[in-house]
Amino acid sequence: MTNDILLQYTKFIAGYAAHLMGCGIHTSRVIRNTRRIGESLNFDLQISVFQKSMILTMQDKETQKTFSEVVEIPALPISFEHNSELSALSWEAVDKRLPFDVLNDKYTKIISAPRIDPLFVLLLVGFANASFCKLFGGDWMSMVIVFSATIAGFFVRMQMLKKHINHYIIFIVSSFTASLLASTSLIFDITSDIAIATSVLYLIPGVPLINGVIDIVEGHTLTGISRLTNAFLLIVCVAIGLSITLLLVHDRLL
Repeated sequence: MTNDILLQYTKFIAGYAAHLMGCGIHTSRVIRNTRRIGESLNFDLQISVFQKSMILTMQDKETQKTFSEVVEIPALPISFEHNSELSALSWEAVDKRLPFDVLNDKYTKIISAPRIDPLFVLLLVGFANASFCKLFGGDWMSMVIVFSATIAGFFVRMQMLKKHINHYIIFIVSSFTASLLASTSLIFDITSDIAIATSVLYLIPGVPLINGVIDIVEGHTLTGISRLTNAFLLIVCVAIGLSITLLLVHDRLL
């Protein structure tokens, strides 16, 4: 096996691992999946994962040649679909000993597949947040207001993401937008406090919180702490946006 081919394999596996991390998968699963891919290509792998980058070292079992690759972890939307399909691909690769060309084609097809329609996602997020409002005791009018406020806040978030604005600022603005619109519930004799409180729940970073705890429990302390720290800062940003609204409508809540 030539050096060019080994380097090609190394770059592919590094890109595979980085994509999994960017999609919001806990570290131990990324390592297991990536090692299965390496095993299917007859490589031993060592992986070091940091907050924004990964170092992957591969050794060819036959020639004992070693290659290392440093790859940046991309900032991707959380995708349970990619999580499932890329994990399944790693099992298929090791079980069927897929040739590299076939493996690369399947990987490219998975990551390039069209995503769910943003409008559909927008509606689902609105219904989910309205359901939270009902779950916490909100009435039907409050649910309608939360649904509208959530859609507006999420739409603002999507537009700001397209402009590559700092994500902390995005969370503050989105939280403020949703909670301010939800504060229109104060005009009516309804459960306005629940409407305002639940209007920002779609911004709570549940996946980073869960992954951070899993990483720490499984020994990937550095990655876990970085994920929990980032999640904590996002929660603070949500609180800032909500606090601005509460300062504006404070007199109406009392």
